[in-house]
Amino acid sequence: MTQYRKDPDVIAALDDISYYVTQQSGTERPGTGALLHNKEPGIYVDIVSGEPLFASSAKYESGCGWPSFTRPIVPQNITELRDTTHGMIRTEVRSTHGDSHLGHVFPDGPHDQGGLRYCINSASLRFIHRDDMDAEGYGAYLAQVEGD
Repeated sequence: MTQYRKDPDVIAALDDISYYVTQQSGTERPGTGALLHNKEPGIYVDIVSGEPLFASSAKYESGCGWPSFTRPIVPQNITELRDTTHGMIRTEVRSTHGDSHLGHVFPDGPHDQGGLRYCINSASLRFIHRDDMDAEGYGAYLAQVEGD
């Protein structure tokens, strides 16, 4: 079984926006994330730890300016915390093993899929295409990724 952890070498190699988002609980500007319009089949993992977070089958266009998902691929890899910054009360989403700030979860997602919207910064994610999942050690999650 793969052990996911916060890797100092990976953190040192992050670009400025990924460091700001994951390590300083920042937010990328809406509409600017590299993965916002990605429609390829695969999974999204924590850019720091590699732990699997979301499958493309749970991604949808919410119109909020960040990639949105209805559910995590492995619920235990997501930690939810109360966030009262910026004069709001929200639920922050962090990766469990990497402790990376990912974004927030809101109760305004598609009702037929559980009603949640995980609003996630692209800068906190690494996308692994379905064709590469087995070779990168994520073959166990192929069943959660849609086919052609």
